Amino acid sequence: MDLLAHLEAYVATAEEASFSRAADRLGIAQPLLSRRVKTLEEHFGGPLFDRSRRQTGTTELGVLLLPYARDVLDRAQRLRQVARAARHSRVCAVGVPADCAPAALARALRAGSEQGITLGMRELPPPERASGLTDGSLGYALVRTAPEQAAFRVPLGLASAPVPDGAVARRTLHLEELRPRRGRAAGPAAVPPLLLLTEDQVPYFQDRLTRAAARAGLPEARLRPAGAAATALAETLAGHALLLCTEPFARQHGAHWTPLADRALHRGYDVCAAPGRDGSADVPHWLAALLGSAVGAVPDRGGPEPGTGHLDGPARLAARG
Repeated sequence: MDLLAHLEAYVATAEEASFSRAADRLGIAQPLLSRRVKTLEEHFGGPLFDRSRRQTGTTELGVLLLPYARDVLDRAQRLRQVARAARHSRVCAVGVPADCAPAALARALRAGSEQGITLGMRELPPPERASGLTDGSLGYALVRTAPEQAAFRVPLGLASAPVPDGAVARRTLHLEELRPRRGRAAGPAAVPPLLLLTEDQVPYFQDRLTRAAARAGLPEARLRPAGAAATALAETLAGHALLLCTEPFARQHGAHWTPLADRALHRGYDVCAAPGRDGSADVPHWLAALLGSAVGAVPDRGGPEPGTGHLDGPARLAARG
């Protein structure tokens, strides 16, 4: 027996003093309402209504049980309201890199609200973003992958101290150009270290960078973990180091930035979702596009080359699959 449906039939009939009006109020057929009332009477062991008179009257048992029936229905309604509010207020955590553009993340938060989803951005290193999808602590995440296989490619370059006004910026940079020139005085200033942010301390990427540096004749010791981003930026702006990072991150902090020519050393991202109960892991297109914009992704076709311009908007980015 559906107790709530049967109690609704009982309460409606008592309040309307008519089986037909109660059926109209609930939007069901009168025979169905009558059967529900009859089943409830059998359940409670006595008649709830006096059907001998022209107008349906409530029996003594019916009057006694009516306030309790109303209380059960009221509590059930409040339970539904609380459950509905919880669904709308539940925060869906999104794992993102620490160097995302705040304005783009804000657009994603607003878009989520328009879609009825409360998003919460969590800055996490690459391994924790991947594990968060597995353990269910994240609903979505930007996951690092090889740029040639990724849905989003993010150009990397080297940030350095600001250049004088009027200086001509190079279009791209090859690692070979970082080798000390012959005749230059030896010392720390001649070979500044190349610092890697936590976002780029990914095994497959570090292996690529190490092999590329070896081919370019750069000593492996010149590649160093950056540690805290603020300290790395301070060394970079002071001219004591070069920082591997994205263009928006360098510009945001007032550093000069030159893109790397080797596209294999760019970042690659896929926007992934935690598997649902049915095993699916779908990512909304609007969310993928905005997260791609937040990390500074550029289109591989029909868009500007790294360092020569910006995207028209996140709509030009699309998640693979």
